[in-house]
Amino acid sequence: MITVISLGGSIVAPDGVDEGFLKDLVSLVRRLLKEDEKRRFIFVVGGGGPARAWQKAYRNVTSAAADEEADWIGIMATRLNAQLVKAVMGEWCREEVVTNPTQAGPLAGRVLVAAGWKPGFSSDYDAVILAERFQAAMVINLSNIEQVYTDDPRKNPDAKPIDNISWADFCAMVGDEWVPGKNVPFDPIASRHAAKIGLKVICAAGKNLPNLEKILSGEPFLGTTIG
Repeated sequence: MITVISLGGSIVAPDGVDEGFLKDLVSLVRRLLKEDEKRRFIFVVGGGGPARAWQKAYRNVTSAAADEEADWIGIMATRLNAQLVKAVMGEWCREEVVTNPTQAGPLAGRVLVAAGWKPGFSSDYDAVILAERFQAAMVINLSNIEQVYTDDPRKNPDAKPIDNISWADFCAMVGDEWVPGKNVPFDPIASRHAAKIGLKVICAAGKNLPNLEKILSGEPFLGTTIG
């Protein structure tokens, strides 16, 4: 059983590295792997605070709009974060960080860590490709929001949390364009491909690890199911 988790960079490194979260995540993963010998994890790590800060600096210095250079800066931030996650997973992760999801596998260890691929695609898209490649039934998307809302709750007090939503309705919410550093629950390009292959995505709060364990155990959880 392979579980693909899109691990938001805002969870791993909102500004600096969240060492406490990483310790708790490693502890949970180790316990789950020991309890079930058939379980495997694939983590796809985002760029988080470093990506946004470095992209902002690039745009401020050059006055450039979103372009391929900004995308590459974000990709490199995902690779830094992913290398850290790989390292803390220790002996469970035997392979190098995956930077091309179309060439990943087979799994040598029980944990695989992936990062950004190339301009035009986010780490969410990489997670969808890996789920398709390894025939995973779903992607768990962990970020700094508990659920998808009908609107941005920080701007609209009437925004309501969504428990379940179809891909058609979700894609209508997030639009069609991917911009480096764009802050959406799940990126539009990844969403279109997930809808095409019939993949389920669960969006949940990344730092709520007891809730993640409920998702993995098939118990009632707090989050949004897309599909």
